[in-house]
Amino acid sequence: MIYGKEIFAVAAAYALGCVSTGYYLTRLRTGKDIRQTGSGSAGARNVSRLLGKRWFAFTMGVDFFKGAAATGLALCLGLEVWIAAVCVVAAVGGHIWPVQLGFRGGKGVSAMFGGLSVLDLRLALAIVLIFGALYVLTRRYIVSGMIAIFALPMTAVFLDCGWRSTWVLIVLTLMVLFAHRNNIHGAIQEGRARAGAVFGRGK
Repeated sequence: MIYGKEIFAVAAAYALGCVSTGYYLTRLRTGKDIRQTGSGSAGARNVSRLLGKRWFAFTMGVDFFKGAAATGLALCLGLEVWIAAVCVVAAVGGHIWPVQLGFRGGKGVSAMFGGLSVLDLRLALAIVLIFGALYVLTRRYIVSGMIAIFALPMTAVFLDCGWRSTWVLIVLTLMVLFAHRNNIHGAIQEGRARAGAVFGRGK
């Protein structure tokens, strides 16, 4: 059953996620709305385009901590693991759709990794390994990352994380993939262009 502690933990996780590091950092340092530049995201990669690699690392670290803190709070309160997984979803949801910024934030990868690292480190490591192997083979960052994230629910099944947690992780996967829909569309278009070029040369 869901009681006050569960509601508090999920609400706190969403509130933590809403602390949009990239947005506030860029406002503080430049006065600009980062969502009006580059990719339009408030995430670490877009911060690097405007402020450089040092602030990319800082933004990614704080966003990672948000997810980790949200999940850690749930576990410290003695909540079930699947509720902690819901807190990962809530933190990532706050990062992607922060209420105070008109529901326009980042894309959730760093917060997701922070949450998964506390929820079950094996899940985070599996995604990193899948991404690394795919990137070595393809040299395509977005494609490798999206496939690795897509594999999260299957990894949860393989690691026997429980059916409730697995369903929650399916929701998490769909959220992050949805946030990256433009990147995915761009990768598909790029793949079609490459295929057309290869087959065109073969004619």
